[in-house]
Amino acid sequence: MSLSALEYGGAGATGAVAHLGGATAALAAHRNPALQPVLEIEGLTVGTDRVDLVLDVSLRVAPGETLCLVGESGCGKSLTCLAAMGLLAAPVRRKAGSVRLSGVELSGLGERRLRQVRGRDMAMIFQDPVASLNPVQRVGQQVAEALRVHEALSQKAASRRAVELFDKVGIAEPARRADAYPHELSGGMCQRVMIAMALACRPRLIVADEATTALDVTTQAQILRLMKALQEEIGTAMVFVTHDLGVVAEIADSVAVMYSGRIVETGSVDGVFDAPAHPYTQGLMDCRLHALAAAGGRLAAISGSVPRPAERPSGCAFRTRCPRASSPCERLPMLAPFGASQRVACHFPGRAT
Repeated sequence: MSLSALEYGGAGATGAVAHLGGATAALAAHRNPALQPVLEIEGLTVGTDRVDLVLDVSLRVAPGETLCLVGESGCGKSLTCLAAMGLLAAPVRRKAGSVRLSGVELSGLGERRLRQVRGRDMAMIFQDPVASLNPVQRVGQQVAEALRVHEALSQKAASRRAVELFDKVGIAEPARRADAYPHELSGGMCQRVMIAMALACRPRLIVADEATTALDVTTQAQILRLMKALQEEIGTAMVFVTHDLGVVAEIADSVAVMYSGRIVETGSVDGVFDAPAHPYTQGLMDCRLHALAAAGGRLAAISGSVPRPAERPSGCAFRTRCPRASSPCERLPMLAPFGASQRVACHFPGRAT
């Protein structure tokens, strides 16, 4: 299956937000945005006993920064996010590496303490709001419950705060909508509810996995503006997973490109967009709809598909699809500096001459 411009040029996407537990005293003691990133992932490897699905991933996100994680389906983006949140389900597990939130190591914590960390300091926005909201509980009660558990508010205070949050995220008639059930709201409205839930405890980190995938263009633009404005207001760091490079251009400060479980290029959004250095990144950029004019009106595509984890070729996993592949590509390339702001895992970085 080839990757066409249609996958990377559109503006679609649905999201749903899941909000989790409260911060520990130890985590609060380590908060110092001026000195350290909010999220640090180093050497993360995720997989089963038989195969590695994510390999040696390292990422950093600063306070108030948006890091967009891009790549085709099956590249390991969602697994990286789930590992960061401590939400992997057996038989998949973290096999190596560390995850730190404001300097506090999370990878060795037990589930009970992870539940305390998730919530006021970490929240995740999932793709499907219907699956994230309780279908038999009013949406206002669901947001209020999170506030009662993690902020120790009374029922009355939590309900009042839930209505305030609904108003903040742009839900019309917030008091009336708070009494609605999820099936009574549109997909975009459910997304706003989930954003309100995620932001209720003003988390230091938001992980958004395809948060706008199935929304219409207008609703998507509204949601992105809302998330960016609220992020700037409270200084939250955000990891945003998306297939849509238009979204990346709009909201990202930095970009990490994943292919077959590895990071193949990182850098500032301007650096990666203006001068993509890895052949895979270049292929993604060439697949954008606005690149049609430069291609003489033909839809660009990357031939082939992402290899299954158990069938990765030796060396660079992209070499079976890369027009520049040669014998050195049979050796695994390491991320190395390229240009002013990028790091690239390629033996022949830069545009072909």
